[in-house]
Amino acid sequence: MNTLVKTDQRVKNVKFNEEEISVELMDGRTITVPLIWYPKLLKATPQQLLAWEICGAGYGIHWEEIDEDLSTEGMLRGAPAPSFNVR
Repeated sequence: MNTLVKTDQRVKNVKFNEEEISVELMDGRTITVPLIWYPKLLKATPQQLLAWEICGAGYGIHWEEIDEDLSTEGMLRGAPAPSFNVR
C-alpha cells in the first residue's frame, strides 16, 4: 500500500540550547543543527536569539538585530553559513 505523506517545510517554532538550534516544521519534523554552523547565531546573546521572526512565506527565519537569515531548505540540505570553514 502506498501512502502519500505531505511535507510542509514552513517554520512553526524555533528553539535553542547552548550548542544547537532546533526548528520545528509545520509537518511535525524538527531540524536540529549545531550553532557553530552559523557564527552570527553562535555569537548572539540569548535575547538576540529569541528575537527571530518568520519570513519568506514561512520558509525562512530572520534575526533583524544580528542581520541573519536561515531557510528551512538550507537547513534540510545541511548547509552551514557561507563563511563557515571546516578545518
